[in-house]
Parts: sequence; structure tokens; C-alpha cells
Amino acid sequence: MANWRIRDYHADDVDGILRLWEQVAAADAEPVYNLAEVLASCAKDHAVVAVSGDHIVGAAVGRAAHAQGWVVFLATAADSRGRGIGSSLLAALEARMAPSGVAKLSALMPAAETRVGVFLHQGFELKQDLHYFERHIPVQREELKLLAELGGRVLPRGLWDAVGGMTAEKELLERRLVLPLAQPELAERFGVAPPRAVVLFGPPGTGKTTFAKAIASRLEWSFVEVFPSRLAATPGALAGALRETFLTISELEHAVVFIDEVEEIASHRQGEPPSPTQGVTNELLKIIPAFREQPDRLLICATNFIRSLDSAFLRHGRFDYVIPIGLPDEEARTAIWGRYIPAAAVDIDVSALVEMTDGFSPADIEYAARKASQSALENAVHSGEADARGPHMEDYTAAIAATRATVSPEVAAEFLEDIKTVGRL
Repeated sequence: MANWRIRDYHADDVDGILRLWEQVAAADAEPVYNLAEVLASCAKDHAVVAVSGDHIVGAAVGRAAHAQGWVVFLATAADSRGRGIGSSLLAALEARMAPSGVAKLSALMPAAETRVGVFLHQGFELKQDLHYFERHIPVQREELKLLAELGGRVLPRGLWDAVGGMTAEKELLERRLVLPLAQPELAERFGVAPPRAVVLFGPPGTGKTTFAKAIASRLEWSFVEVFPSRLAATPGALAGALRETFLTISELEHAVVFIDEVEEIASHRQGEPPSPTQGVTNELLKIIPAFREQPDRLLICATNFIRSLDSAFLRHGRFDYVIPIGLPDEEARTAIWGRYIPAAAVDIDVSALVEMTDGFSPADIEYAARKASQSALENAVHSGEADARGPHMEDYTAAIAATRATVSPEVAAEFLEDIKTVGRL
């Protein structure tokens, strides 16, 4: 007569489940479902245990999803195998799950699993030529609530690859920021501390915001853009509102926090009496060191006017890198034009457009491209040729001629000087 029995899982069986899970992980292979998932299913789904005296010698845990049931965990203590416990646990689990409408019960086991016979004995069929795919969802439900409070979001994947051209900037950001943040264990092995805060600077319209979003997308971290002008109704209340916002951000698992036009709250402190914004600058200078102590966070500040930033703001210890984002080179302009020229357009000399837009920012090129398309559409409708193929080369040349470059030669020259004086790569 067997000296063990099977009963439903009780809340005080957690230690026994933990010991069984550790035995499986050590002797066979890492279970498909991690310990947290197993314990969650024990509490919320279906679980039975085999008990010998006061000891748990086996457990089976299942989860139902509509008519499909899954065996989340099956384990028998090493010194209790070969006594029919595993088969009995499966039978008991199936009996518990049947009333929930389960029509099919399936199991995923590590390749090193040695108890295939237990499943076969209970009528399970071993399927061949199957592939198991798994993806970890980076932002969980509770975190989404916090994001909603902050006005943040989870950006779509692929934004990094969608950044056309700008090869030098992308390679630099990939090496300095993305690599150590995406692979922290590897970075630690080489003694590299993942960055916590960076400044992106450059002329207006060069893509600093685009890069910040692309980094968040590349890391699959939450993206929170902080708008100081929207945090408080009066400048005097802004410092407190900024502090509260960063306290909420600290509750997120992973986050890229972006402050655009940071010079609005971190400009040179001067004048007597102090202006209301000086209190905000002081508060931000206090926030950054505390922010840096938290793992899996990256603060990105962007500015068009780096010369206006307070000297204490950029010092070592607050920002790991001060990275220039300049006007697009020839390769980048080619990629940007390719994004906006419709497939229906024919006989477009892209190389000529690229040459004509030397000194244009990405925003300037987008404006010219959209202006050309709009003009071509209006002309086609007005002339009764709405079935025309699309914009012509002259539409683009006219649009470029009518577009004033955002960045003047003087600003471009100052940017090159700033790279030498404040850039930190």
C-alpha cells in the first residue's frame, strides 16, 4: 500500500514547491516556466501535491486558457521516483482541470527531461517536429498604469532601424549607450558601468528627439517625455512637480526619460534676486544624482543651445556623455529623401536632390518633400490629370528653392566649435 497521498495545493505548501523546483533545475534543466510563474499558478490556477507524512514529494500545476490546458510544472522528489507518483499527479491534475472546460491538456518540458514515460503512461502523445517560441513582454500591466499617469508609452519596435542614414551617430549611440544597457552582465564583466544620463546637443531639427525614441525602442524600455512647462501652473510650483514626477518614474522597471529643450530649466543661474527658474535648476541638479543610483534607467536631455546651459549641469558625474547630433551627411540625406519620395514618382534624380539639400536638417528635407507632393497633387487635380503618376523632378526642385534652411552657416560653425569645447564622447 502506498505511503503517500494526493491532495489539493495549500498556501503553506510554498516551501515544498520551491524545493521541488530547485531539484528539477539542478538535476535536469531549467524548467520552461520560471518559479514565479509556477507559484502564481499554484495560487490562482490548478495545483495538486503528493504528500508523504509531512513532506511534499511531488507536485503538478496546470493553467487553463479557454479549452487549452497546460501543465506548468510536474515534479517528483528524487528519492520518491518510480513509485507511480508522477502518473497519479497528472491524473489528479486532469480531474481538477476538466470542469473548467479544458478539451486538450499539453505540456512543454526541457529537452533534458527524463520522465517522458510518465506522460506517455497517462495517454499523452509525444509530438515531433515542433518549435517552441517565447518572448518576454518587457512592460507589464501594472507598469502600464504608471506610464499612463506619467503620459509615457511603450514605443513600437523597429524605430532604431527606421532612422535613415546618420550612420556615425547611430554607431556611436549603439556602442556607448545601447550595448552596455542591453547587455549589463557583459558590460560588468569588462568593468563598464552602463550610462545613466546623457545630453544630445545640436542645431534644431537634427533628430535628437527621434534618436531618444529610437533608443527606447531599441532597448524595449518605457519612454517618458517630461515637459517642464506642463508640470505646474506657476514657476514656483515647478520644482516640486518635477520632483514628484521623478519619484513616480522610479517605480518603473525600465525607462528612458527624455527632457527636450532642457535649457528652459537648466540655463545659467544669475541675477539678484534669483529668478523662479533657478529653483527648478537647483532641483534638477539634485534629481540627477538620485536618478543615477537606479539601475535600468537612462535620462536623455536634448538642447539646441548648449552654450546656455548652467556650467554645473554638464559637469562630470552628472552626465556620462555629451553627444553632438549634427546635420545629415550625404548618406543620411539620401536615406531621408528615399523615405518621402512616393513609389509612383518616376525619373527623380535623388543624387541631385541630395546635393541641393546640403545644409538642410532632416526636418527641412521632410518639409520640402511634403511641399513637393502637395504641390504636385494640387496641380494634377487643377489640370484634370488626377491620374498622373505623381510628383516630378521640377516639383522637388521648386520646393527646395522655396524652403529656408533652419540652420544658418553661423549656427553650423558654432556647433562645430561646441563639439570641441563641450562634446564628451
